[in-house]
Amino acid sequence: MSSIIRWEPAREMMSLREAMDRLFDDAFTRPLGIAGNNWSVPAVDMYQTDDEVVVKAALPGIKSDEVQINVTGEMLTIKGETSQKEEVKEKAYHLREQRWGSFERSVALPVAVVADKAKAEFENGILTITLPKAEEVKPKTITIKSK
Repeated sequence: MSSIIRWEPAREMMSLREAMDRLFDDAFTRPLGIAGNNWSVPAVDMYQTDDEVVVKAALPGIKSDEVQINVTGEMLTIKGETSQKEEVKEKAYHLREQRWGSFERSVALPVAVVADKAKAEFENGILTITLPKAEEVKPKTITIKSK
């Protein structure tokens, strides 16, 4: 014999709300990609124009000579390493979120590029990589002739 349980939608909505609150708390209170003293996921934006693919990576506190950029086939890899600048001895840290150690981020390029003609600029902690598209993937305009 089964018992009938009255359905109360408000009770289920609260559990969904609690789950969403927990999800947002985890997303905003735990820095992404930090494991111990290492960090592995610099934030990256990528977009394309008719002629090039542009990748911007946020690398605050990193020097340009600490960064290496590689293009292998369809993958762009940004990696490097930075060391801790100072260690405060005999102090009790309340927060310790500054990043040091090795970092690496690989992203798939949306189209074929000419890696030999790529340019990279580093300004105010933002690395901008400009990759010209290969000729075969650039959009072609076809002129229509009227008769």
